Amino acid sequence: MKKYLESLIVMLGREPTKPESISAEAQAIYAQQQGQKKDVAHLKQEYQAVLAGQHSKRWRNRRWAVLIATNLLFTLSFWIDLQLFEGSLIASRVLGFHMADPYSALQVVLAFGELFINLAIGTVTVILFWAILGGRGFCAWVCPYHLLAEWGEKLHVQLVAKKWVTDHPFHRGIRTWFFILLALLAWLFSYGIFMTINPVGIVSRALIYGPSLGLIWVGGLLLLEIFYSRRAWCRYVCPMGLTYGMIGTFSPVQVTYHLKDCQHEGACRTVCEVPHVLECVKKSRAKDVRVDIGTDCTLCGACVDVCPTDSLRFEVKGVTKEK
Repeated sequence: MKKYLESLIVMLGREPTKPESISAEAQAIYAQQQGQKKDVAHLKQEYQAVLAGQHSKRWRNRRWAVLIATNLLFTLSFWIDLQLFEGSLIASRVLGFHMADPYSALQVVLAFGELFINLAIGTVTVILFWAILGGRGFCAWVCPYHLLAEWGEKLHVQLVAKKWVTDHPFHRGIRTWFFILLALLAWLFSYGIFMTINPVGIVSRALIYGPSLGLIWVGGLLLLEIFYSRRAWCRYVCPMGLTYGMIGTFSPVQVTYHLKDCQHEGACRTVCEVPHVLECVKKSRAKDVRVDIGTDCTLCGACVDVCPTDSLRFEVKGVTKEK
């Protein structure tokens, strides 16, 4: 239970810390690695290849396919009036089942002071679904804004490498304050302000029903992320991401880190949207030979794609067999 609590606290904004204790098995591996002579030139070559995008994109391609297909199902269902995927990714009915984003549902309850039965059913359904599949998996595998921001992030990284722009990171803890502030504003003004500015809902509705003026706001966010702060909305603002992270705390689906073969070259951290979750890949930062990456992980698989030694893997607790 302690490791889950620590993971939640880090997600809320605290910086990762060195483990208070390291298992005997992990200490033995670190001692063995210390005595090994590393091919530094080869490690640097691998690292540069990752920066240049020369690595496996297996999980990225799978994820993009799922994300695009999911959003297209809503669009096509509306266009040809199949009524199989109704609504948007914020509130919908899928194959007859009500679905509702939990944080958006909270906004509605706080604004109107009433919990509608379909909203309650839809919220519970979504919570159960993502509690199994890994909460923040919604961000990487379903959210349409995530895909746009991912493309924007790639451009931002290229501009930073050319020294045309400078990245401006913020403290991750402000996302928690936005979570509280937006909920408080909904209650005080009886209006879900988040529903108006949420790029996830704006992009989802635009894909289904056609463009709106809200896309101007989305465009502004992307420009901010390209020219000023890398993945600013997802990292520092989005309360949906924080909510799904909480939902997936005990999820059996995890990206896991295996210490034994890790070369600690750090390529995984350069491609990670939330690099603080990969603190364990640094030397002497893994408390055991196997570590769950944590509840703030989006399960995007980018680190799995670039890891040269298969030290980072997708696993399902109780199902995946140890290699």
